[in-house]
Amino acid sequence: MQTGQVIKTQNSFYYVQAGSEESLVACKLRGRFKKERCQVVTGDRVEFEVLPDGTGIIEKRLERETLLRRPAVANIDQVVLTFAAAQPDLHPLLLNRFLVLAEWSGIRNIRICVNKIDLLPGDEGGRFLALYESIGYEVLRVSARENIGLDALRALLPGHVTVFAGPSGVGKSTLLNVVDSRLELATGRISDKIKRGRHTTRLAQLLPLQAGGWVVDTPGFSSTELEQIEKPALAGYFPEFRPFMNGCRYNTCTHSHEPQCAVKAALADGTISEERYEAYLNILQEIMERKKEYE
Repeated sequence: MQTGQVIKTQNSFYYVQAGSEESLVACKLRGRFKKERCQVVTGDRVEFEVLPDGTGIIEKRLERETLLRRPAVANIDQVVLTFAAAQPDLHPLLLNRFLVLAEWSGIRNIRICVNKIDLLPGDEGGRFLALYESIGYEVLRVSARENIGLDALRALLPGHVTVFAGPSGVGKSTLLNVVDSRLELATGRISDKIKRGRHTTRLAQLLPLQAGGWVVDTPGFSSTELEQIEKPALAGYFPEFRPFMNGCRYNTCTHSHEPQCAVKAALADGTISEERYEAYLNILQEIMERKKEYE
């Protein structure tokens, strides 16, 4: 039995690295995984047996440190939420949903990377991005085309397993190619008709960096599924809410309609932003609607 890490999954095969990065074993799952509904994803550490034909059988999935829920990637310790300043435009609600997804997944290091910053004239968007910095998120303002801010991005990656996640067309693959030219990832262009990006990354896979560490380029997507979050837990995924959550009159406060709510008081005095609070209510409504479906 050998121990290795799943580098990518494709067509029901799990490509496991146990030694050098050139040595990948194409594995299948042992049948009991399906019976136990035990999912194996990119980044999982597994125990596997090599068969005489050189393929393998995964016998056990080892305990995970983290799991990014969508796209499903295990054992990462850093996420770079990548958006574009324009083409396609940065939508605040989508950014907030990605931040909740990362907090819910238990990722220790959450960064926001805004590519194509050269397309923002003057200080447009400065106040918007400053909001997230005030919450405690590091915001990287970069441009792959104009070589802006790339050294700061490179400096974050060695020693980490980093997933780049975000909508299609924001330049995730282009940024990674600039960070490490060995990657040679496929890139696309923005549709002139719909002003959205086309999917160029088809699967999530771990990619070794020349400077050390790993990155995960993920397929772009425009929505996040957060309905599985438990309603009482949601506010805790908004870091600026946490100092106030124990100050509410009711222990079961949802911070939406209840009187003497400390979170709403912080909203009223400007400590919590209207934009973030509206995002919270939007996700809370989704959770409540999904709960009603199952009642």
